[in-house]
Amino acid sequence: MLFYTVIKPFVQVALRVFFRRLEIRHRDRLQTPGPLLMVSNHPNTLMDPLVVAANRRQPIAFLAKSTFFKNPVSRALLTSGNSIPIYRRQDLETGAEATTPEQLEAQNEATFGKCYDYLGRGGTVMIFPEGTSVSERRLRPLKTGAARIALGAEARHNFTLGLQVLPVGINYFDPQRFRSDVLVNVAPPIRVADYAAAYHQDPAAAADQLTEDIRQHLEQHLVITRDAAEDELVQQLERTFTGHLIDDDPRTLYDNFQLSRTLLQAVAYFEKHDPDHLGEVREKLTAYLTDLKRLGLTDEALERTGRPDTRTSRAVVAGLKLALGLPVYLYGVINNYLPYKLPSMVAKRATKEVEFVAPIMLVVGMITFSLGYAAQIALVHHFTQDWRWTLLYGLSLAPAGFYALYYANKLAGRLRRLRALRLFRQQRPQMESLLRQRATILRLLSEAREAYLAGVQQSQ
Repeated sequence: MLFYTVIKPFVQVALRVFFRRLEIRHRDRLQTPGPLLMVSNHPNTLMDPLVVAANRRQPIAFLAKSTFFKNPVSRALLTSGNSIPIYRRQDLETGAEATTPEQLEAQNEATFGKCYDYLGRGGTVMIFPEGTSVSERRLRPLKTGAARIALGAEARHNFTLGLQVLPVGINYFDPQRFRSDVLVNVAPPIRVADYAAAYHQDPAAAADQLTEDIRQHLEQHLVITRDAAEDELVQQLERTFTGHLIDDDPRTLYDNFQLSRTLLQAVAYFEKHDPDHLGEVREKLTAYLTDLKRLGLTDEALERTGRPDTRTSRAVVAGLKLALGLPVYLYGVINNYLPYKLPSMVAKRATKEVEFVAPIMLVVGMITFSLGYAAQIALVHHFTQDWRWTLLYGLSLAPAGFYALYYANKLAGRLRRLRALRLFRQQRPQMESLLRQRATILRLLSEAREAYLAGVQQSQ
């Protein structure tokens, strides 16, 4: 249990640093007492169990694919985190060390037995029933292993164990980027004893039904797109026109989640009822974003620069704030640059699979920041020989690093607005054309929203 006694506190801090916002919807459900079988989608490999385990008080035993246990380092980490290997047909050894289907079945029966024992003692087990991890806003077909474990554990106790299945939807908003957001959207628990009659009649059919119910619960708590084109369109709308699509700016990640779900429903509606309108929005949005990218602009920079109420005084105040913050920014960069840059450099060299980028960055970042800060603090103490200066320096490192990130974002936004102002002076007809494109898209979106809401009302 090394993970829960030693590593978990570091992971909790690392997650708070890695993610800008980590929001848990229905946090009380995440603390549902055992026996409990947690099931989740699996878009971000090792990051998914870490996000859940770090926010649940009771220890969790994870089912992880057996290939993770071949490497001695990952095996030690997984074992310390109370993980149990699950053996899949696609992971069978070949050649002299080939595993037969019979051996595979025996290995998984042993795994199921460990789960039954753990759940029988009131523990919590987590499994990812999709079977593989792919960084997409999709829910792939669920395997029945989770349902069979739940039903088997209850059947051992004649359906008096009190086991519940807790579906957990994990929604990443930009899973490979540092300081992105994640919403853990927890569904109501499913009582396994309710399937007792179906299990006694036909265990396989009962497992299929429980799996289907798990799928429905997960779908209601996830943003799910049908294909890459739909996902791209919705994300473009989210990133560019969020403030115009809803009355108020999203204040929580759940607000963003609801916006994404509504956009997907609207896209499906227009595909059926008015595909020409949808095609026009898609075509004009693509052209607009292409022109912005070609000019090195963002929609925010164009919109703010094109406002008639833009004042010189506002620009002066913004510039003054940046000038005053520059020394703190430089201090933060100098003291945090290497620990900050190394994780992404290591991740890029270590893997080409996007699903592994974030967990590698997290683990490497825990090491680089811990060792880097320790070395820097020791160096400062060596030269000052004063514990007060050393303490002050150590306490300043993390806040200065966060301020440097904040400052860099503000500076980048300011530079984009200055670029937009320069382009307005040098290429006014082209910039005014961009503003007209933007106004046309907003008009089309407003018309689409009114038509969609009217259609929804008529169907109710």
